[in-house]
Amino acid sequence: MTTTHVARAVTTTRGPLLYARSRALPLTVAALAGTAAFAVWAAGRLDAYLDPDRRVPIVALAPLLASAVIGASLYSASDELDRTAVRPWWPRRLAQLAALTALAALLLTPAVLGHPETFGPPAVLRNTLGCTGLTATAAVLLGARLSWLPAFGYVTAVYLGSTTAHGRAATVWAWPTQPGAQPGAWAAALTAFVVGATLYAVRGARPEGSRG
Repeated sequence: MTTTHVARAVTTTRGPLLYARSRALPLTVAALAGTAAFAVWAAGRLDAYLDPDRRVPIVALAPLLASAVIGASLYSASDELDRTAVRPWWPRRLAQLAALTALAALLLTPAVLGHPETFGPPAVLRNTLGCTGLTATAAVLLGARLSWLPAFGYVTAVYLGSTTAHGRAATVWAWPTQPGAQPGAWAAALTAFVVGATLYAVRGARPEGSRG
């Protein structure tokens, strides 16, 4: 094997590993696991297995925390190098976001097993998609370090104010607190994820030093 072939093999092998380390993905995965463990513990404290409606705090807030963790991983310490790379970055960005979102939804599921028609795994999956979409959009507009802020403000406001909301429109704007089978809630969350994932894949997170 020639020196060129060896160099290419090393680059191919180390490329994904270097990308994962540059985005702190091992730490992100560990933080997602910790978030899931906290959600399972909180669900037990709320006796959520007795009444599915007691899961609303878990269904609304656990995906929010997970999306904040994912948002932090969208930061790039070498934005200028990324923009001048020969290979396009959007497939890696999209793969990173999709994989972390899927992992977060999978890890959070044990906290809400059962009752899929109300506040079960479908609701957690929907909220993970929606919250991550909002966070990804904020990463493009504000930067990764502040990407958690808009989703936190929105979901918190909905959680505190949606108890008196009724009607078809409420299933759309109050999607974080809706049961798992609401079509309007799914449409809103999926739209948020598609928009956020597309923006982040195409543009990446806003450089932290570009404000002002």
